[in-house]
Amino acid sequence: QVQLVESGGGLVQAGGSLKLSCAASGLTFGSYAMSWNRQAPGKERELVAAISSGGITYYADSVKGRFTIHRDNAKNTVYLQMNSLKPEDTAVYHCAARTGRYSTNPDRYDYWGQGTQVTVSS
Repeated sequence: QVQLVESGGGLVQAGGSLKLSCAASGLTFGSYAMSWNRQAPGKERELVAAISSGGITYYADSVKGRFTIHRDNAKNTVYLQMNSLKPEDTAVYHCAARTGRYSTNPDRYDYWGQGTQVTVSS
């Protein structure tokens, strides 16, 4: 049974930083591409960052230069370091996994975590 468990969300002031973690189990983690996605109330789900099994990364324009995704295959964990946070970054953040190459389409991910809330105050 595949499980993805996010942690690290919270309330932060604009300009601050947070680091999200996603611990995976029940899968051969090193063979999966991983992504971080977010959804704010009334908005569509947005993939913000992805990383291939080999460490190639992708970032949405909205977070490029501020967010960093990386993975530790020894710990079966993917991280999202978020700096220079803005109120518009407020959302529930979910990690997701898929086999093969990463996709920039959230619908192509097979497994999802429950999410962690990130709130950025102005």
